[in-house]
Amino acid sequence: MKQWDIFCKIVDNFGDIGVCWRLAKQLQTEHKLEIRLWVDDLNVAKQLIPSLDIQKQEQRIQDITIAPWQADTSFDETAEVVIEAFGCELPAGYLAKMHADTIWINLEYLSAEPWVADFHARNSKHGNLSRHFFFPGFSTNTGGLLREHNIVINHQQLANNPELKKQFLHSLHIPDSERLKVSLFCYPHAPIHALLTAMAESNQPTDCYVPASSILPMVSQFFDKEELTIGETYTFKNLQLHVLPFLSQADYDRLLACCDINLVRGEDSWIRAIWAGKPFIWQPYLQTEDTHITKLNAFLDLFYANCDATTKESIKKVHTAWSTGNVTTAIWQGYLNHLTAIGTHTSQRTNTLKAQPDLATNLVIFIEKIHHNKI
Repeated sequence: MKQWDIFCKIVDNFGDIGVCWRLAKQLQTEHKLEIRLWVDDLNVAKQLIPSLDIQKQEQRIQDITIAPWQADTSFDETAEVVIEAFGCELPAGYLAKMHADTIWINLEYLSAEPWVADFHARNSKHGNLSRHFFFPGFSTNTGGLLREHNIVINHQQLANNPELKKQFLHSLHIPDSERLKVSLFCYPHAPIHALLTAMAESNQPTDCYVPASSILPMVSQFFDKEELTIGETYTFKNLQLHVLPFLSQADYDRLLACCDINLVRGEDSWIRAIWAGKPFIWQPYLQTEDTHITKLNAFLDLFYANCDATTKESIKKVHTAWSTGNVTTAIWQGYLNHLTAIGTHTSQRTNTLKAQPDLATNLVIFIEKIHHNKI
């Protein structure tokens, strides 16, 4: 099963394409598969894949074929394996050409909720086709987490080498310092003003790194500026905020490894923060009826199950405040007071999770079993 098609619909900026591009690269480099990535918005994809030519109908980048698709796109052929990322719905023209022996995978969103294991690997019938549901997850009875085989050790080598950290920060034109290092990537509706106020008023001098994204207007309001300039540093009380350019996936990973705390969102940056092995604060994607809070609490209960009660309470307070809009200096300071314990626990959990099979490997094994009629 060497020819795979991955369909990606970009719903919210970079999360969907971020996961799909990482998965495509890993399947090609580590499993030697022929991957074609269908993307519905090349303009957004180009920000993560700078060499992408949005005018071309098909192109090869890093040994992966990338092609645009819309509802009326004409498809000449289908692949042996088709991945429908995050329930994006395959184009009708492509679906009509799929054969009964085509392996159709619906790659679901990541969740730590208990029901995930029960639904992982189930399938449903669509005429003569079977649609298989593949759920990422944190336990061995799910699809696992997206992880290149060398990512954790690379992070650890960078984090433990002061000279390498210094060189990386200098490559972004920011100085190294002994101040607390925090990266900030979140959705625009987050209580950014409250968080920056808490950082500024805490007892810990802080360098906050903000890669260019849709939150820059909110950050500029905090500093009472019409707009912020990439490469500039802005200071208020104990806070120094550094505005970074939009980062490649590799540089963003390095930034996470260099920081003491990482604020992340959605799915892609959330997983990357886990592999960085540093304390992180996750903002789930906003959903109706507070479904995102249910997902948040399920993850906190799972990931921090073995933390002592006071440390876990500080973690839960800051996550809840960040996702519900009421971050205070006291909540932020309470998190900082437990940072050493949080860091130790996070590193242990990272090492435990990296010992499990990764998502791409599990996916390859799963598809081989379907191919040989073992599922």
